[in-house]
Amino acid sequence: MATQKPQRSLAEVEDIILRKIFLVSLIDSMENDSRIVYLEMTAAEILSEGKELLLSRDLLERILIDRLSGQFPGAEPPFPYLLGCYRRACEEGKKITSIKDKTRQSEMASVVSQAKKLAVSYCRIHLGNPNMFPDNENINSANKTTVSPLLPLIFSEVSVSGLGGSSVGGGPGCPPGFLEEFFQDSDLDSLDPILKGLFEDLRGSVLKVSALGNFQEPLRGLLLLVTKFPNAAKALVNHPWWIPRGTYVNGRVIEMTSILGPFFHVSALPDHTIFKSEPDVGQQCFSEASTRRPADILSSFATIKTVMNNLYDDLEKVIRALLQKADTRESTIEYLAEVINKNSSRAHIQVDPLSCASSGMFINLSVVMLKLCEPFLDLNLTKRDRIDPKYVFHSTRLDLRGLTALHASSEEVVAWIDKDNPSKQMSDEEKRILQSQEATSSGSYSSGLSLLSNAKPMSSCGVKIKYNFICECFFMTARVLNLGLVKAFSDYKHLIQDLSRCENTLSSLKAMQEQAPSPQLELDIARLEKEIETYSQEKLCYDAQIMKDQELLRHALSFYRLMVVWLVGLVGGFKMPLPSSCPMEFACMPEHFVEDAMELLILASQIRDRENPLRVFPLDDFMNFVIMFMASPNYIRNPYLRSKMVEVLNCWIPHRSGLPETAALFEGHQLSLQYLVRNLLKLYVDIEFTGSHTQFYDKFNIRHNIAELLEYLWEVPSHRNAWRQIARKEEKGVYLNFLNFLINDSIYLLDESLNKILELKELEAEMSNTVEWERRPAQERQERTRLFHSQENIIRIDMKLANEDVGMLAFTSEEISAPFLLPEMVERVASMLNYFLLQLVGPQRRALRLTDPEKYEFRPKKLLKQIVDIYVHLARGDKENIFPSAISRDGRSYNEQLFTAAADVLRRIGEDGTVVQEFVELGAKAKAAASEAMDTEAALGDIPDEFLDPIQYTLMKDPVILPSSRITVDRPVIQRHLLSDNTDPFNRSHLTQDMLIPNTELKARIEEFIRSQELKKHGEGLRQQCKLSIAK
Repeated sequence: MATQKPQRSLAEVEDIILRKIFLVSLIDSMENDSRIVYLEMTAAEILSEGKELLLSRDLLERILIDRLSGQFPGAEPPFPYLLGCYRRACEEGKKITSIKDKTRQSEMASVVSQAKKLAVSYCRIHLGNPNMFPDNENINSANKTTVSPLLPLIFSEVSVSGLGGSSVGGGPGCPPGFLEEFFQDSDLDSLDPILKGLFEDLRGSVLKVSALGNFQEPLRGLLLLVTKFPNAAKALVNHPWWIPRGTYVNGRVIEMTSILGPFFHVSALPDHTIFKSEPDVGQQCFSEASTRRPADILSSFATIKTVMNNLYDDLEKVIRALLQKADTRESTIEYLAEVINKNSSRAHIQVDPLSCASSGMFINLSVVMLKLCEPFLDLNLTKRDRIDPKYVFHSTRLDLRGLTALHASSEEVVAWIDKDNPSKQMSDEEKRILQSQEATSSGSYSSGLSLLSNAKPMSSCGVKIKYNFICECFFMTARVLNLGLVKAFSDYKHLIQDLSRCENTLSSLKAMQEQAPSPQLELDIARLEKEIETYSQEKLCYDAQIMKDQELLRHALSFYRLMVVWLVGLVGGFKMPLPSSCPMEFACMPEHFVEDAMELLILASQIRDRENPLRVFPLDDFMNFVIMFMASPNYIRNPYLRSKMVEVLNCWIPHRSGLPETAALFEGHQLSLQYLVRNLLKLYVDIEFTGSHTQFYDKFNIRHNIAELLEYLWEVPSHRNAWRQIARKEEKGVYLNFLNFLINDSIYLLDESLNKILELKELEAEMSNTVEWERRPAQERQERTRLFHSQENIIRIDMKLANEDVGMLAFTSEEISAPFLLPEMVERVASMLNYFLLQLVGPQRRALRLTDPEKYEFRPKKLLKQIVDIYVHLARGDKENIFPSAISRDGRSYNEQLFTAAADVLRRIGEDGTVVQEFVELGAKAKAAASEAMDTEAALGDIPDEFLDPIQYTLMKDPVILPSSRITVDRPVIQRHLLSDNTDPFNRSHLTQDMLIPNTELKARIEEFIRSQELKKHGEGLRQQCKLSIAK
C-alpha cells in the first residue's frame, strides 16, 4: 500500500505560488527554468534575520524591489516582467479554485490578489519614473523606445480585425483586468504623467493618417480610456495639449497639436501638401477614374463611407462621454468653442491653409455636432424654446459678435443689448468710432451690419449668464456647419468650376494644337491634363465623404429645419403679412444662419439620386420661411440672400427637381398660393439696386431664376389667377415696376446679343481666311481664338436670358395688357417692339445669319413670332386706340414697311393666319396714326419752348412741377423715369410720384394754344375752300 504524500504547509504552498508568479528563487539552482532569477543577496539577508528561505506576502515587496533593482543577465525589462507577473498571477488564481479546502483556497486567493496589486502598483511606479529601475534591454540601446508600453495593451483590448491596418506593438495581449486595476487608482497625481504620455502617444499614432490608415485602434483606445476610466477623462482635459495656448496658436495649430485635433483631422478630403495624410485617398481610390469601371468607383465610395461612419461614431462617443461627466463637461465645451473661434476665418472666400484647420476636421466636427443635436431635433421641435437668441451677444464662449446681422445695424445691436444692461451706455466717443467704422466698412452688405465688438458680452460688466446645453449646442453647431459643411459645399462648387474650366481650356488648346502645333501648347496640354487628374480625384473624394452621405445631409436638413422654425418664432410664427417692424431678436441674428440653410437646400435639391434626402423630408417649413422673407427687405436686408431663396424654389420646380413631392409645395401650399407670385414680382423689382458694384450684371442671373419660376407658375391656374389679380389691383404699383424692368432687360440683352453676333461673325471671317490667318503670329491667333470662344459664351448666355424675357412678355400680355398701355408705359413698349422688329426683319437681318444659330440659343423665327404676338395682344386690349399712335411716334425704329416684311416671314413659317391679319391691320392703323400725327404737328406750327417737355422735347399734355428743382415736365415722361430711378433727373434729389405738383396754369395755356392753333388751321381751311369756290 502506497504511503500518502504529506500535505504541504500553507507557507510552502504560498512560496511555490509566489515563485511561479514572480520567477524568483531564494535557493540557488532550485529551478531549471532559465527565466527564474536567484536573489542571492536577498537570501543572505533573510537568513541573517533568522527567517526561512520561503517567499511570503510579508517579504513580497522587498523581493520585488530587489528583482527590479538588480541587473541579472537575460532578465526581462521591468514593464514586461511586471505584466508577466500579473498574467501568471491570473493563471495561478484559476488553479486555486480547484483547492478543496476552502480555508486554504481563501488564503491562497488572498496571496494572488496581493501579488496582482503589487505588480500593478510597480507598473505605475515604473511608468511614472522610468529611470527608477534598470532596463537591461534598453540600457545600451541608441533607439530607446519612447512609446508607452500601455499602448499595445490598449490596442489589444480594442483591436478590430480587418479595419484600419495592423495593431501597434503586437505580443500576447493584455491580461484580463490589468487595465482596470491600473487606471482605477484614486490617486490622479500618480497616474497623471502616465496618462499624459499615453494621450500623446495616441495622438501621435494618428498624426497625418488618412481615412484609409490605421486610425481606428488609437481612436477606440482613446474612447476606452475616457468611457471606462474617470481618471483618464480628467487627465485628458487637464493635459496642456487639450487646448494649446500661446500667442501664435491658430486653427491649424489646434488641429495638429491638441490631443483630439489629429483624430478630427482623419479624412478622405484633400488637404494642403504640408499636412497631407497617408495613404493618399485620391491616388489609392480614384486615380485615372475615367478609365475605371463604375463598379470600382462605387466600391471605393462604399469603403470610404464605412470607415468614415466608424470615425464619426467613435468621435461622437468620445465627445459625448466627456460632456456627460460633470468634471470634464466645461473643458469639453471650451475646447469646441476654441476650435470654432480660432477658425473663424474659414468663412472667408480665400482660406489660409496654414492658419486654419482642414476641411476634413470641420466636416468631422460638423457630423459630431449634428449627432449631439439629435435629442432636440424631434419632428415637433419641442425643445426649441430653450434656445435663447441673446446667446449671440451675451455668451463669453463663442465670438459671434463680429458676424453680419440679418438686418440690424451695429448701433442698433448695441442699443438693444444695452436695454438689458443699463450699466453699459455708449459714450459719445464710442458712438463716433462706431459710425466711422460703419461709414468706412468695405462691402455692400457688411456696411452697418457687423455686430461689432462694442456689443460686449454681459460678463464684461460683471454678470455671467449660464446657458443650458441645448442652447450652447445649437449655436455651436450653427457655427461649425458654417465653417465646415457649408464651406465644403462652396469648395466643392469651386472645384467643379475649376475642373470644368480646365476641361474647356484643354479642349480649346487641343483645337489650337491641331491648327498650329507648338512645343509650348504641348506643355500647356500636359499641365492641364495633370491638373484635371488632380481635380477629378479631389472631386471624387468630396463625393465619397459628403455628397454620397445621405444620412449626413438629412441630419443637416433637420438642424436647419429647427433653425428656420426657431427664427420664424422670433417674429411671431408662420403667418402673413409680417409685422411692419422687425423684432430686434430676429434682426440681430447672424445672416449666415439663413444663408447656410439655403445653400444646403440648393445642394440637396441638385442630387440626382434615388436616395435624395429631400424625398422623405418635410419641406413645408422651409417653403413658409422662403415665402415670408424673400420679398421682405425690412427683415432681411441683403438682396443676394433673398435671391438665394428664389434659387431654392427654382430647384424645387417639379420638372427640374425630379421630385414629384415638390409639386405640392407650389400647387397646394396655402402661403404659396396667396403670396408667392406677389413676392417674386416684388423681388424682381428690388434686385435692380443691390448696392454692389456688380449689381448691373448680378441682376440678370437673379432675374433669370425668378423668370423661370414665374414661367412655371403661369401654367398653374391658381397662380395665374393670383397674377391677374395683382396686375389689376397694383397696376400702377409693383406690377408696373416689374414690367418696366422686364422691358429694360429685354432691350439690353437682345441688343447686346445681336451686336455680339456681328462681332463674332467678323472674328469668324478672320479665322476662315486661312492664308491670312496662318500669316499671323501664333500668340495673336491664340488670343483671337480665346476671344472668339469668350464671345460665343456671352452670346449664348445673353440670348438665353433675352429669350426668357421676351417669352414672358408674350405670354403675360395675352391676358394682362392694361399695364402695357398706360400713358407712362405705352410708348416705351412700342419703341421696344419696333426696335426688335427692325433687327429681325430690317436691312440688317442678313448680317445676323449664323451657320448654327441654335448653338447660341438664337431662334429668330420664334423670336419674331413672340414679338408679333405681343403687338397683337396689346392691340386686342387697346380699347382707347392709343397703341397705333405710340407705335408711329417712335422716330428711331418705326417703319411701316417692317410690318409688311414681318407678315411675309410669318406666312412663310406657317404662323396662324388670324394673328398675321391682326398684325397687318395694326400696321395699317399705325400708318394712319403717323399720317394724322404729321397733320397735327403741321397744324400746331412752332410750339413755344415753355410748352415742350425738357426731357423729350415733345408737347406736354399733363405738365407737373418737380418739387426740388422746380422744373416743369410732362407727367408720363417723369413717371417713366421714376419707374427706374426715384430721383429728380435735374438735381438727383429724392422724388416719388406723389410728390409731383400739377401745373394747372400751364396746362390750361397749352390746351388754349392747341385750341387756337386748331381754330386757326380750321379757318385757313375754310378760306382755302372759299377761294376754290370763287375760282370755279
